[in-house]
Amino acid sequence: MASNLAPMEQRHLGRTGLRVSRIGLGTLTWGRDTGEHDAADQLKAFWEAGGTLVDTADVYGGGEAEYLLGQLVERLVPRRDLVIATKAGSVLDPMRRFDGSRGHLLAALDASLERLGTDHVDLWQVHGFDPHTPLEETLQALDIAVSSGRARYAGVSDFCGWQLAKAATWQLAAPGIRTRLAGTQMEYSLLQRGVEREVLPAALDLGVGLLPSSPLGRGVLTGKYRHATPADSRGASEQLAAFVEPYLDESATRIVDAVVTAADGLATTPLEVALAWVRDRPGVVAPIVGARNAQQLTQALSVEGLSLPDEICRALDDVSAPVHRYPDQDWSTL
Repeated sequence: MASNLAPMEQRHLGRTGLRVSRIGLGTLTWGRDTGEHDAADQLKAFWEAGGTLVDTADVYGGGEAEYLLGQLVERLVPRRDLVIATKAGSVLDPMRRFDGSRGHLLAALDASLERLGTDHVDLWQVHGFDPHTPLEETLQALDIAVSSGRARYAGVSDFCGWQLAKAATWQLAAPGIRTRLAGTQMEYSLLQRGVEREVLPAALDLGVGLLPSSPLGRGVLTGKYRHATPADSRGASEQLAAFVEPYLDESATRIVDAVVTAADGLATTPLEVALAWVRDRPGVVAPIVGARNAQQLTQALSVEGLSLPDEICRALDDVSAPVHRYPDQDWSTL
């Protein structure tokens, strides 16, 4: 593996034996904005840097992201070198956002395996909580997927604190029969610290590893929106402008300025500072980074050699601190 990047450290996902690289490669734009050539360059660069965790979903690019990944694996990178994570449960239905029924999930898994060209995924995640399906039915689909060998490990995505705690506890109640949850994927960055209220404490207590999505605040923490919106950015794209817009307010500007100041002081980039901060938070296993091209991804992967000094971490914690009052804090301190 020829690479000028430091080899990537591996971490266990939750309280399981599954080890993953401490940065994951996201494929949200594959098959839509990212074509085969750029996807191939990204996967090759990621693998050469020691990256293993590649995260996708059945709905990314309408299935094209999985298909593209399937085309590139083996041709470019050995399947055994990758930890392939995918998701199921999101539906394009005006009446509901998620379908967590056993029937839908297992059919979606079979379709994912076909697109990926593999007989198993390493991590299969429920893409969101479905209030219309009993949770135990949703979780039974995970058990079936693992016991049938179609998935090696199971997790969830975008479950709030009580949903995660209920799901993880249900799985732990019958050890050896039910599959323990290995991970939960949630948005987490200096601009979005909501998971610290209840999700992260639940995950830490129950041994579930956190995989942060949008660890760069939807791209805003790179500092590229400080003076204008670059024409080739998500903020300028018709589909994704509304995705970026919430993080362009005054408090976000204050946080981005602090990240830029820290980067200047450390002679590095705002991207690396923001990514190192979230990567090394308690309970975090691997932030999932999506990039437009291999050059952008390589910039993110160079964070491997960076650990933030304590005083920088404290300063960033302070400037981005969310307000957590009752009942998240010990009531006696209020």
